Amino acid sequence: MYDTIVVGYDGSGPSRAALKEAAAWVKSHGGKVVVVNAAYFDEEEPGAAPGQMERRLELGKRICRQAADDAARDLGVQAETIVCNGEAPEVIADVAREKRAGLIALGTYGKKGLKRLIMGSVTASVISHSPCDVLVVRKPREKCSGDYASILVPFDGSEFSRRALERACALSKPRDAVITVLYVIPRYEEMVEFFKTEAIRKRLFEEAGKVTRQAEDIAAKAGVTAGSEIAEGYPEAEIIEASRRLNNDLIIMGTYGWKGVTRALMGSTTERVIMNAPCPVLVVR
Repeated sequence: MYDTIVVGYDGSGPSRAALKEAAAWVKSHGGKVVVVNAAYFDEEEPGAAPGQMERRLELGKRICRQAADDAARDLGVQAETIVCNGEAPEVIADVAREKRAGLIALGTYGKKGLKRLIMGSVTASVISHSPCDVLVVRKPREKCSGDYASILVPFDGSEFSRRALERACALSKPRDAVITVLYVIPRYEEMVEFFKTEAIRKRLFEEAGKVTRQAEDIAAKAGVTAGSEIAEGYPEAEIIEASRRLNNDLIIMGTYGWKGVTRALMGSTTERVIMNAPCPVLVVR
Protein backbone atom coordinates (compact mmCIF):
# COMPACT_ATOMS: atom_id res chain seq x y z
CA MET A 1 0.00 0.00 0.00
CA TYR A 2 2.76 2.45 0.95
CA ASP A 3 5.56 1.74 -1.49
CA THR A 4 7.45 4.91 -0.52
CA ILE A 5 7.38 6.53 2.91
CA VAL A 6 8.89 9.98 3.42
CA VAL A 7 10.02 10.67 6.99
CA GLY A 8 10.40 14.26 8.22
CA TYR A 9 13.52 14.02 10.37
CA ASP A 10 15.50 16.36 12.62
CA GLY A 11 17.19 13.90 14.97
CA SER A 12 14.77 14.50 17.84
CA GLY A 13 13.16 11.65 19.80
CA PRO A 14 9.76 11.96 18.08
CA SER A 15 11.31 12.05 14.61
CA ARG A 16 13.40 8.98 15.47
CA ALA A 17 10.17 7.26 16.54
CA ALA A 18 8.58 8.20 13.20
CA LEU A 19 11.58 6.75 11.36
CA LYS A 20 11.42 3.49 13.28
CA GLU A 21 7.68 3.17 12.66
CA ALA A 22 8.20 3.75 8.93
CA ALA A 23 11.19 1.40 8.72
CA ALA A 24 9.32 -1.33 10.59
CA TRP A 25 6.41 -0.99 8.14
CA VAL A 26 8.77 -1.29 5.16
CA LYS A 27 10.52 -4.30 6.70
CA SER A 28 7.17 -6.10 7.08
CA HIS A 29 5.42 -4.99 3.90
CA GLY A 30 8.13 -3.88 1.48
CA GLY A 31 8.80 -0.48 -0.04
CA LYS A 32 11.41 2.16 0.70
CA VAL A 33 12.08 4.92 3.21
CA VAL A 34 13.20 8.43 2.31
CA VAL A 35 14.56 10.51 5.21
CA VAL A 36 14.17 14.27 4.69
CA ASN A 37 15.79 17.09 6.65
CA ALA A 38 14.94 20.74 5.99
CA ALA A 39 17.85 23.07 6.76
CA TYR A 40 15.95 26.34 6.85
CA PHE A 41 17.92 29.59 6.80
CA ASP A 42 16.73 33.17 6.64
CA GLU A 43 19.50 35.68 5.94
CA GLU A 44 17.55 38.33 7.85
CA GLU A 45 17.03 36.25 11.01
CA PRO A 46 18.71 37.54 14.19
CA GLY A 47 22.22 36.22 14.59
CA ALA A 48 22.60 35.22 10.93
CA ALA A 49 26.26 34.90 10.01
CA PRO A 50 28.27 34.06 6.87
CA GLY A 51 28.56 30.32 6.34
CA GLN A 52 25.64 29.53 8.64
CA MET A 53 23.60 27.99 5.83
CA GLU A 54 26.46 25.68 4.91
CA ARG A 55 26.85 24.63 8.54
CA ARG A 56 23.14 23.85 8.81
CA LEU A 57 23.22 21.79 5.62
CA GLU A 58 26.22 19.85 6.92
CA LEU A 59 24.46 19.26 10.24
CA GLY A 60 21.40 18.01 8.35
CA LYS A 61 23.58 15.61 6.37
CA ARG A 62 25.14 14.21 9.56
CA ILE A 63 21.72 13.78 11.15
CA CYS A 64 20.40 11.96 8.07
CA ARG A 65 23.47 9.71 7.80
CA GLN A 66 22.96 8.69 11.40
CA ALA A 67 19.28 8.03 10.68
CA ALA A 68 20.16 5.79 7.74
CA ASP A 69 22.71 3.94 9.88
CA ASP A 70 20.12 3.40 12.63
CA ALA A 71 17.53 2.04 10.19
CA ALA A 72 20.06 -0.33 8.64
CA ARG A 73 21.47 -1.50 11.98
CA ASP A 74 18.21 -1.88 13.90
CA LEU A 75 15.86 -3.14 11.18
CA GLY A 76 17.96 -3.98 8.14
CA VAL A 77 16.20 -1.29 6.09
CA GLN A 78 18.15 0.88 3.67
CA ALA A 79 17.00 4.52 3.73
CA GLU A 80 17.59 7.21 1.13
CA THR A 81 18.46 10.61 2.62
CA ILE A 82 17.70 14.10 1.33
CA VAL A 83 18.73 17.45 2.83
CA CYS A 84 17.25 20.63 1.37
CA ASN A 85 17.24 24.32 2.13
CA GLY A 86 13.71 25.56 2.78
CA GLU A 87 10.73 25.63 5.08
CA ALA A 88 10.15 22.16 6.50
CA PRO A 89 6.46 21.78 5.43
CA GLU A 90 7.25 22.77 1.85
CA VAL A 91 10.36 20.60 1.65
CA ILE A 92 8.62 17.52 3.05
CA ALA A 93 5.55 17.90 0.82
CA ASP A 94 7.66 18.61 -2.27
CA VAL A 95 9.85 15.55 -1.71
CA ALA A 96 6.73 13.43 -1.21
CA ARG A 97 5.37 14.63 -4.57
CA GLU A 98 8.70 14.11 -6.33
CA LYS A 99 9.06 10.59 -4.93
CA ARG A 100 5.35 9.80 -5.45
CA ALA A 101 5.19 8.76 -1.82
CA GLY A 102 2.10 7.10 -0.42
CA LEU A 103 2.82 8.20 3.13
CA ILE A 104 4.60 10.90 5.13
CA ALA A 105 5.64 9.96 8.68
CA LEU A 106 6.20 12.65 11.30
CA GLY A 107 6.69 13.04 15.03
CA THR A 108 4.53 15.49 16.94
CA TYR A 109 7.45 17.47 18.27
CA GLY A 110 10.93 18.17 17.03
CA LYS A 111 14.21 19.66 18.13
CA LYS A 112 14.59 23.33 18.99
CA GLY A 113 16.70 25.21 16.49
CA LEU A 114 15.88 22.80 13.68
CA LYS A 115 12.33 23.96 13.02
CA ARG A 116 10.25 22.21 15.67
CA LEU A 117 7.80 19.61 14.40
CA ILE A 118 4.79 20.69 16.43
CA MET A 119 1.07 20.77 15.84
CA GLY A 120 0.12 24.25 14.71
CA SER A 121 3.45 24.49 12.86
CA VAL A 122 5.23 21.95 10.67
CA THR A 123 3.04 18.91 11.28
CA ALA A 124 -0.24 20.76 10.79
CA SER A 125 1.07 22.50 7.68
CA VAL A 126 2.34 19.22 6.18
CA ILE A 127 -1.05 17.58 6.74
CA SER A 128 -2.85 20.51 5.14
CA HIS A 129 -0.69 20.46 2.01
CA SER A 130 0.41 16.84 1.75
CA PRO A 131 -0.19 15.00 -1.53
CA CYS A 132 -0.60 11.74 0.41
CA ASP A 133 -1.56 10.24 3.76
CA VAL A 134 0.27 11.46 6.86
CA LEU A 135 1.14 9.32 9.89
CA VAL A 136 1.78 11.25 13.10
CA VAL A 137 3.61 9.04 15.61
CA ARG A 138 2.84 9.65 19.27
CA LYS A 139 4.73 7.00 21.20
CA PRO A 140 8.29 6.26 22.35
CA ARG A 141 10.70 4.92 19.77
CA GLU A 142 11.16 1.65 21.65
CA LYS A 143 7.42 0.90 21.27
CA CYS A 144 7.29 1.54 17.52
CA SER A 145 6.70 -1.64 15.52
CA GLY A 146 4.72 -0.63 12.42
CA ASP A 147 2.17 -3.24 13.49
CA TYR A 148 -1.51 -2.41 14.07
CA ALA A 149 -3.75 -5.01 15.70
CA SER A 150 -6.49 -2.62 16.84
CA ILE A 151 -7.70 0.34 14.75
CA LEU A 152 -10.20 3.07 15.62
CA VAL A 153 -12.00 4.93 12.82
CA PRO A 154 -14.07 8.02 13.72
CA PHE A 155 -16.92 7.90 11.19
CA ASP A 156 -19.71 10.35 10.37
CA GLY A 157 -20.76 9.17 6.91
CA SER A 158 -18.84 11.90 5.07
CA GLU A 159 -16.68 11.08 2.05
CA PHE A 160 -13.57 11.80 4.11
CA SER A 161 -14.54 9.33 6.82
CA ARG A 162 -15.41 6.75 4.13
CA ARG A 163 -11.90 7.04 2.75
CA ALA A 164 -10.46 6.64 6.23
CA LEU A 165 -12.52 3.49 6.76
CA GLU A 166 -11.47 2.05 3.40
CA ARG A 167 -7.82 2.66 4.34
CA ALA A 168 -8.40 0.96 7.70
CA CYS A 169 -9.87 -2.08 5.96
CA ALA A 170 -6.85 -2.34 3.67
CA LEU A 171 -4.40 -1.96 6.56
CA SER A 172 -6.23 -4.49 8.73
CA LYS A 173 -5.99 -7.43 6.35
CA PRO A 174 -2.30 -8.44 6.69
CA ARG A 175 -2.61 -8.48 10.49
CA ASP A 176 -6.33 -9.34 10.70
CA ALA A 177 -6.62 -6.25 12.88
CA VAL A 178 -9.76 -5.40 14.83
CA ILE A 179 -11.55 -2.30 13.49
CA THR A 180 -13.91 -0.24 15.62
CA VAL A 181 -16.01 2.49 14.01
CA LEU A 182 -16.97 5.36 16.31
CA TYR A 183 -19.82 7.78 15.70
CA VAL A 184 -20.05 10.75 18.04
CA ILE A 185 -23.32 12.62 18.52
CA PRO A 186 -22.19 16.21 19.17
CA ARG A 187 -23.63 18.30 21.97
CA TYR A 188 -25.82 20.48 19.77
CA GLU A 189 -27.32 22.25 22.76
CA GLU A 190 -23.90 23.68 23.68
CA MET A 191 -23.28 25.00 20.16
CA VAL A 192 -26.61 26.62 19.33
CA GLU A 193 -29.87 27.41 21.10
CA PHE A 194 -31.12 23.88 20.95
CA PHE A 195 -33.39 22.07 23.38
CA LYS A 196 -32.90 18.32 23.22
CA THR A 197 -36.07 16.46 24.15
CA GLU A 198 -36.11 12.71 24.70
CA ALA A 199 -37.82 12.32 21.32
CA ILE A 200 -35.07 14.31 19.60
CA ARG A 201 -32.38 12.36 21.46
CA LYS A 202 -33.97 9.11 20.33
CA ARG A 203 -33.96 10.26 16.70
CA LEU A 204 -30.31 11.31 16.99
CA PHE A 205 -29.37 7.83 18.21
CA GLU A 206 -31.46 6.25 15.45
CA GLU A 207 -29.59 8.31 12.89
CA ALA A 208 -26.29 7.37 14.52
CA GLY A 209 -27.27 3.71 14.23
CA LYS A 210 -27.91 4.15 10.51
CA VAL A 211 -24.48 5.73 10.04
CA THR A 212 -22.64 3.01 11.94
CA ARG A 213 -24.51 0.28 10.03
CA GLN A 214 -23.45 2.01 6.83
CA ALA A 215 -19.85 1.82 8.04
CA GLU A 216 -20.20 -1.86 8.88
CA ASP A 217 -21.56 -2.49 5.35
CA ILE A 218 -18.60 -0.67 3.79
CA ALA A 219 -16.21 -2.84 5.79
CA ALA A 220 -18.13 -6.01 4.91
CA LYS A 221 -17.87 -5.22 1.20
CA ALA A 222 -14.11 -4.97 1.69
CA GLY A 223 -14.12 -8.39 3.33
CA VAL A 224 -13.57 -7.04 6.84
CA THR A 225 -15.71 -7.25 9.96
CA ALA A 226 -15.93 -3.95 11.84
CA GLY A 227 -17.46 -3.34 15.23
CA SER A 228 -19.14 -0.03 16.02
CA GLU A 229 -19.77 2.28 18.94
CA ILE A 230 -21.93 5.37 19.46
CA ALA A 231 -20.92 8.10 21.90
CA GLU A 232 -22.34 11.48 22.81
CA GLY A 233 -20.16 14.50 23.52
CA TYR A 234 -17.28 16.43 22.01
CA PRO A 235 -15.85 14.42 19.07
CA GLU A 236 -12.17 14.85 19.95
CA ALA A 237 -12.71 13.95 23.62
CA GLU A 238 -14.80 10.88 22.78
CA ILE A 239 -12.32 9.71 20.14
CA ILE A 240 -9.41 9.96 22.59
CA GLU A 241 -11.37 8.28 25.40
CA ALA A 242 -12.41 5.42 23.12
CA SER A 243 -8.85 4.90 21.86
CA ARG A 244 -7.57 4.65 25.44
CA ARG A 245 -10.35 2.29 26.53
CA LEU A 246 -9.95 0.04 23.48
CA ASN A 247 -6.15 0.19 23.68
CA ASN A 248 -5.94 1.00 19.97
CA ASP A 249 -2.65 0.84 18.08
CA LEU A 250 -3.81 3.35 15.48
CA ILE A 251 -6.49 5.98 14.85
CA ILE A 252 -7.37 6.63 11.21
CA MET A 253 -9.13 9.90 10.35
CA GLY A 254 -10.01 12.02 7.35
CA THR A 255 -8.95 15.65 7.18
CA TYR A 256 -12.58 16.77 7.20
CA GLY A 257 -15.80 15.44 8.68
CA TRP A 258 -18.63 16.04 11.17
CA LYS A 259 -20.43 18.07 8.50
CA GLY A 260 -22.65 20.91 9.61
CA VAL A 261 -21.69 20.68 13.26
CA THR A 262 -18.00 20.70 14.22
CA ARG A 263 -16.10 20.05 11.00
CA ALA A 264 -13.03 18.01 11.79
CA LEU A 265 -10.39 19.99 9.96
CA MET A 266 -6.88 20.94 10.89
CA GLY A 267 -7.04 23.44 13.71
CA SER A 268 -10.08 21.65 15.14
CA THR A 269 -11.00 18.02 15.83
CA THR A 270 -8.27 16.29 13.82
CA GLU A 271 -5.54 18.49 15.27
CA ARG A 272 -6.74 18.06 18.85
CA VAL A 273 -6.93 14.28 18.43
CA ILE A 274 -3.36 14.21 17.10
CA MET A 275 -2.12 16.31 20.01
CA ASN A 276 -3.74 14.13 22.67
CA ALA A 277 -4.13 10.63 21.21
CA PRO A 278 -2.41 7.77 23.06
CA CYS A 279 -1.34 6.16 19.78
CA PRO A 280 -0.27 7.14 16.25
CA VAL A 281 -2.83 8.91 14.07
CA LEU A 282 -3.06 8.30 10.34
CA VAL A 283 -4.65 11.21 8.46
CA VAL A 284 -6.03 10.09 5.10
CA ARG A 285 -6.04 12.50 2.20
